[in-house]
Amino acid sequence: MASQEQYLKPEVIQTIKRLDLRAQFIIKGFMHGLHVSPLHGFSVEFSEHRKYTQGDDPSDIDWLVYAKTEKYYVKKYEAETNLTGYLAVDSSRSMGYTYRQEMTKFDYSICLAAALAYLMIHQQDPVGLVTFDETIKQSLKPQSRRTQLGTILSVLSKLQPTGQTNIAASLMQLAAMLKRQSMIMVFSDLLGDADEILKSLHRLRHSGHDVILFHVLDEAETQFPFQGRVELVNPESDEKIPGNAEALKRGYLEALEEFRNRFRHDCSKTRIDYVELDTSVQFDKALIEYLTRRSGRR
Repeated sequence: MASQEQYLKPEVIQTIKRLDLRAQFIIKGFMHGLHVSPLHGFSVEFSEHRKYTQGDDPSDIDWLVYAKTEKYYVKKYEAETNLTGYLAVDSSRSMGYTYRQEMTKFDYSICLAAALAYLMIHQQDPVGLVTFDETIKQSLKPQSRRTQLGTILSVLSKLQPTGQTNIAASLMQLAAMLKRQSMIMVFSDLLGDADEILKSLHRLRHSGHDVILFHVLDEAETQFPFQGRVELVNPESDEKIPGNAEALKRGYLEALEEFRNRFRHDCSKTRIDYVELDTSVQFDKALIEYLTRRSGRR
């Protein structure tokens, strides 16, 4: 029988056909990992507690939680316990790429989005969904009912990565739609103009929203494992660049690192969580980022 940790491996999850079961297996592996790791404190009723911070009343410290975790947590007030979340999934054609992994960037993203929806509904947090390519294509208003999970999973399971993308315009459109402060979780390969994408992320952040940006790339896009003569194809424009892999590799990896550094630096300045993922990375990395952000909200 597969170990709990295996439930977090993309190649194992890929063998499960139903998206609802994929989400459940990911969460099962994730929660087991929390219980056996130094992050165990997060698994102790994390929706009802947050870390003690300077300025909190020491009398609010939950000493039972401290006894279990050796960390200071305070009970949240009712106004703090509800978090409205939006899953924003890039469904453009480039997300359908894979080289040698079982999962495409799109498969990986919708599995992660499904797991986060499962986690949020379980914590009775309202969660909504938007899908986009050049514009927002589908939108579900946030709800915390159990039926919302089925609705979100139904939309995600029917999605296909098609068309070109305009991430910046789609996020600007999302910012204009939102009526209350929310946590926006964006899943994209970020193939677009970095300046414009960052501008749209700033718009969300300056409107008071928390933002987690999951930058999902194929494992081959982060490693460039190609050899010999190659023909690189832009998945959305079909533009082709022929060349020698060894000659192209260094310049490509330098350009990728420069691109990522731009997002790391800019997102850090504006308190946007920038999470680098590729399709070989276990799903718990992204879920821990979400949980850490959620636990720290005031």
